[in-house]
Amino acid sequence: MALTTLDPITALIVIDLQSGLMGWPFAHPIGDIVARAAALGAAFRRHGLPVALVNVDGSSPGRTEQAPRHGNLIGNLIGNPIGNPFGGPLPDGWTDLIPELDRQPGDIVVTKRTRGAFASTDLESLLRARGVTQVVIVGVATAGGVESTARQAYEAGFNVTLAIDAMTDARPHAHAYSIEHVFPRLGETGSTQAIIDLVERINAHELA
Repeated sequence: MALTTLDPITALIVIDLQSGLMGWPFAHPIGDIVARAAALGAAFRRHGLPVALVNVDGSSPGRTEQAPRHGNLIGNLIGNPIGNPFGGPLPDGWTDLIPELDRQPGDIVVTKRTRGAFASTDLESLLRARGVTQVVIVGVATAGGVESTARQAYEAGFNVTLAIDAMTDARPHAHAYSIEHVFPRLGETGSTQAIIDLVERINAHELA
């Protein structure tokens, strides 16, 4: 793990922790992922740092050579091999952010219709308006929405940190590949606790 520092204004981006995905067969217990994401959110808010909560309710409209798995666009979007088990329109509440994230009035909330959180939203402009120069990314799926968001953030000029114990994927091999081979080329990685400790240390003067 190569976590070194966080910029003075660093934002947390939480990807696709929403009601419709909580029952899917991820490689790691989803409750643990949610708890770590929530802990990061609390730490960031405690120091007045931006928190962006992202959900998904569609996918890119372009033609692809390979059809979405099981004919489901949402499944293809986040990288889950079983697709949307409901088929057809998403049921009511499927896109709702889970209550454990403790959404606050000051949080940034965006809905995406692509894998990454930047391409189909105004997330970049919302972050830049707050002076953000670095992002910490968590959520699901590691090789889907999380990796795509990390790539887009890096290409947009943000410093990128990935909390690798606060993300998961339905495909263990894809999760491992992203962490071992992709993320080190996009930014720095670290544990949830290491990131929280760094947030607390850098901002300690605010609570003194």
